[in-house]
Amino acid sequence: MDRSKKKVDLGSQIQIKFITKQEIYAVPEFPFAVDSKIQCENLNKLVNELLKDKLSDDNGVVKKVDFDFLVNGELLRTPLDIHLSHKNVSSESNVVVEYMEATPSPEPMDCLIHDDWVSAIHSMGSWIITGCYDNSIHIWTNKGKHKTGISGHTGPVKAVQWISISNDSATFVSGSQDQSIRVWDWDIKKGTTNCLQIGRGHERSVECISVSPDSTRFATGGWDTMLKIWSSDPNYEPADKPAKKLKSETKIMPPIMTLKGHKENISSVQFINNSDLITSSWDHTIKHWDGEIGGIKTEIVGNKSFFDHDYSDLNGSVITCSSDRHIRLYDLRSKEGSLVKGTYSSHTQWVTTVRWSKSEEYQFVSGGYDNQMKLWDTRSPKVPLFELTGHEEKVMCSDWSNQKLILSGGADNTVRIFKNKNVKTN
Repeated sequence: MDRSKKKVDLGSQIQIKFITKQEIYAVPEFPFAVDSKIQCENLNKLVNELLKDKLSDDNGVVKKVDFDFLVNGELLRTPLDIHLSHKNVSSESNVVVEYMEATPSPEPMDCLIHDDWVSAIHSMGSWIITGCYDNSIHIWTNKGKHKTGISGHTGPVKAVQWISISNDSATFVSGSQDQSIRVWDWDIKKGTTNCLQIGRGHERSVECISVSPDSTRFATGGWDTMLKIWSSDPNYEPADKPAKKLKSETKIMPPIMTLKGHKENISSVQFINNSDLITSSWDHTIKHWDGEIGGIKTEIVGNKSFFDHDYSDLNGSVITCSSDRHIRLYDLRSKEGSLVKGTYSSHTQWVTTVRWSKSEEYQFVSGGYDNQMKLWDTRSPKVPLFELTGHEEKVMCSDWSNQKLILSGGADNTVRIFKNKNVKTN
């Protein structure tokens, strides 16, 4: 007879102790004996019962709160005994169970219809900008109203980003397969757009753009393997080479700096402060650059082509996606080189886009060729918090710059907007 199986069948008990960092939900920290196979549902019932007095209003109506449970650094998604077994934790001593209010499910809001694949998206303030495979750029309100369409590029628009927005006007930058970068001015009240300057220098498609936090510079990367840094000042002119003008009086701007280092397409670029940048590439590397003097500070080597990355100021980590179905987490602050700190597996095809939350250090979103957007917690590597369904073709880009809105663009010619209900208000 298998004695261990017999022990489980008899419904052995485990001593647990609840703790929480949310003082309003604190319960006495004495141990409870629970069934070893207890799951989140029954733990929720137990904590809500312990909090019944705290959760009652003046009329005696008890509010129910959904909690998540963290055991040994990982969110509980299986029966407790299986979780402990996977984490190689003994059930003989008291098991500390940390609980916190669960993340509410994002709510689908709008679907923005385009005429072609949506390959780029960025949100700032009340505005959303998108780039498409029909060479067009579009500006929308964050409530889904189309404001204007912009032509100018002669190839698919692969990257867009706001530079600045005021009440009356805004500037943004776009990059295209036509090898150019364009800086635009938008008169919000008049509804007109004007191309301020055109960046020439890339010899193949421009795939990615990032604007520095102080909005004075932006960086681009693409299929020519070059990282280029540009001034966002329309009056900038290099001392040794005055800017040229086209017949239309649009200024042709040269880059401030061109940095060599990658061997294949630069798929993603990001200013992590006003001087440092991170790039990811199809050459299987992530590089950390000094954007002032132009050198490479550190390098992470993977075993797949990197399609996208995102760095989080909150936790100092880089989340990446590659030519497989896995999402990988690297810690830039680590001295251990290219060691992967976490792997997240739920997508069934290649993952194309990842974005961190700007307010929740453990949360990020991902999108892929399986038509799925997913919301993750880094403490739950095998099961995402939620699947944000809606796309009927592959997801090509995403944005979570506005914490209230999770945005994604796809090959179904749509942008899907989900409202994040986990936004903390002062």
